[in-house]
Amino acid sequence: MTITAPARDARPKGGSLVDQFELGLDAPICLTWELTYACNLECAHCLSSSGRRDPRELTTQQCEAVIDELQRMQVFYVNIGGGEPTIRPDFWHLLQYAVDHEVGVKFSTNGVRLTPERAGFLASPACNGYVDVQISLDGATAEVNDYVRGPGSYDTALAALQNLQEAGFEDAKISVVCTRQNIGQLDDFKALADHYGATLRLTRLRPSGRGADVWDELHPLPEQQRELYDWLMAHGEDVLTGDSFFHLAAFGEALPGLNLCGAGRVVCLIDPIGDVYACPFAIHDNFLAGNLLADGGFREVWQTSQLFQELRAPQTSGACTKCEFFDSCRGGCMAAKFFTGLPMDGPDPECVQGYGESALAADRSIPAASQDHSRTAPGRNQPVMLTLTRRPDDFTPPTSAPVSACAENPLAGFTP
Repeated sequence: MTITAPARDARPKGGSLVDQFELGLDAPICLTWELTYACNLECAHCLSSSGRRDPRELTTQQCEAVIDELQRMQVFYVNIGGGEPTIRPDFWHLLQYAVDHEVGVKFSTNGVRLTPERAGFLASPACNGYVDVQISLDGATAEVNDYVRGPGSYDTALAALQNLQEAGFEDAKISVVCTRQNIGQLDDFKALADHYGATLRLTRLRPSGRGADVWDELHPLPEQQRELYDWLMAHGEDVLTGDSFFHLAAFGEALPGLNLCGAGRVVCLIDPIGDVYACPFAIHDNFLAGNLLADGGFREVWQTSQLFQELRAPQTSGACTKCEFFDSCRGGCMAAKFFTGLPMDGPDPECVQGYGESALAADRSIPAASQDHSRTAPGRNQPVMLTLTRRPDDFTPPTSAPVSACAENPLAGFTP
């Protein structure tokens, strides 16, 4: 693929938002910030392979400095995740710090720490409407959800939703990763959201992190992709999707939302140690743009990194640009292609025109993970699926694979 970085004066005057966004913005519209890799769950499809915390996590003071910079850059909001972000003892302080500095916070949680008291705080004037809460739920029944998220996680999520509703918190989100097992539950998810006065948010399963190990079993079948598309066309105005399903646009009419890969253009990811990646689904050395602790901070990484400049350049060749549906699907998801060993200018592995199937059948080189924060010993909340797919105890990783400096205990190093 030939890359030519666009000059600032090459930005089109007017045009669609996609035309503008494709060349990147001076600051991200929003970004994802994984505050910690510590997590009380061991979800089989976790895109960041979370479980153990990294002892190099940014300190409270460093996190405050990041928020200060995001305020200066006028970032609309930060999507905080993990791991389970509420496990960090300073999470609630950092949330309040962001609100006080006019940086909106949308945080994703499995609900483990959303007590009635915390729900009341989120609904109080202290949060000033700057906070949004996403409860992760990957099955409309315990049987489907707990298969990938672990026993008891369904009940925990519903208890959190109940606490938010009773506290008067308005418009919580139910965040669902679409899988082969739950596509048939879309109406049930919508009913759950309506019951709790919440909004349904659907996202795409990506083969990154632990999701790479289970993608073959979990990703929706071709006929389910069509089912999902038809359902979104019927309900899309009331359901959030972000940029998850623009690959489905090749079926016909584009879905509501941003039909474009926003990686390095309008979104990015900050990880717990300050590394900046192109997107939340591409936590890998190949998509590492820099570290915000270096001179110039986050602004320098966002505006000048070579990786982000390349992502903002027009794609000038490759198989997908020759496809009649390219203007609709834009070639699909960068992370999905990379982690399944497909060329970046080739088809999405779930290409709805079938080109992904032939690409997957060809010789491929699956990239090794750059890091893994999964626990080496199973915990009590280990999902059934992870038990079935866990590597054997005598598995020895390649000597070239990087080893992450993680503490074994997910709470190691935290001061109560």
